[in-house]
Amino acid sequence: MLGHLSPEIRQYLVVTGNYWAFTLTDGALRMLVVLHFHGLGYSPLEIALLFLFYEIFGVITNLVGGWLGAHVGLNRTMNVGLALQVIALAMLLVPAALLTVPWVMAAQALSGIAKDLNKMSAKSSIKLLVPADSQGTLYKWVAILTGSKNALKGAGFFLGGVLLMWLGFAGAVGAMAVALALVWLASLVFLKKDLGKAKNKPRFREILSKSRAINILSAARMLLFGARDVWFVVALPVFLSQTLGWNHSQTGGFLAVWVIGYGAVQAIAPRITGSVKGSVPDGRSATLWAASLALLPAVIALGLGAGINPTMVLIGGLLLFGVLFAINSSLHSYLIVSYAGRDGVSLDVGFYYMANAMGRLIGTVLSGWVFQLAGQGTAGLAACLWISAAMLVATVIISLWLPGARRSAP
Repeated sequence: MLGHLSPEIRQYLVVTGNYWAFTLTDGALRMLVVLHFHGLGYSPLEIALLFLFYEIFGVITNLVGGWLGAHVGLNRTMNVGLALQVIALAMLLVPAALLTVPWVMAAQALSGIAKDLNKMSAKSSIKLLVPADSQGTLYKWVAILTGSKNALKGAGFFLGGVLLMWLGFAGAVGAMAVALALVWLASLVFLKKDLGKAKNKPRFREILSKSRAINILSAARMLLFGARDVWFVVALPVFLSQTLGWNHSQTGGFLAVWVIGYGAVQAIAPRITGSVKGSVPDGRSATLWAASLALLPAVIALGLGAGINPTMVLIGGLLLFGVLFAINSSLHSYLIVSYAGRDGVSLDVGFYYMANAMGRLIGTVLSGWVFQLAGQGTAGLAACLWISAAMLVATVIISLWLPGARRSAP
């Protein structure tokens, strides 16, 4: 059946399959680490620090990985990412006595490199598999890739919580390592060998030489994802477990459903934002959708402070936040691929996702630090939400400078 598909579609399916498999293990590993080490008595700040190198090396990898992809091809950077994730998982299979904070941070550093090599390779590949004059198609393909990835990341959250209860920490990590190793072997066989290799080899200094539109979009992306992770990464799971008394399966399951829904909205974002009517989004679209999200974290914080049932406030607030954030993220993902140059596309995409990783790094550290500093519980989560609102207002202001000219979608 696959033989009847065009080479571009077959490569899109291979890239997407790799991205899906990687994302499933990445989401599960994130939930495993948060819940396992919280159960061992680690503080929120200590849990955040476990992911510090994950995010730091994500920043470095996106910056250097784009240049590397332009030189050696995106197939190699994607396969290296898969292999590194298998090694990172294997590092966590040491005896419990050796599973120290520095060791886990080192494994997370390797996982951060792997994740962003994989993401940069997948997003850059789409630009090369769609004709240059088909912006509407490009938006839909990017939305499907991004949305399905996040849906599987949510499934990974649930998988992590369930596997932790069924197999324990070591059993869960071992099962994921074996499954991902099989995906890596398949990718070595089926992924096109010269995908994304630039005709004109960029110099290393060009990794920071970007257009004005890409610089502005990257700054907006950094703040957008910092605004999500400042309350979502550490503060929210710990609040659900510690304050609301949810068990591992409930916490992982709820966050999984949220991220799956978030991914589903991303996948249909072209319909929501109007591309089916003959237009594709521009900078004005990004600004308006960011504005629709900006005050929502503040509203959730006020609801928590007013003594309203915290479970209802969080569930309702998270549902609305997920829909609006998904549309914002999908718009940004399309715009960077659209703005990027076709030759050496990974340079531009890598720079942009470097800013994305920087936002996650800032948000992750603040999530643990602010939540703990503000006294944890409701006060800690509310403090994180206020910082999220401030970051989103800054995102709106920066987005005002994005190019606003619309192009017709063929």
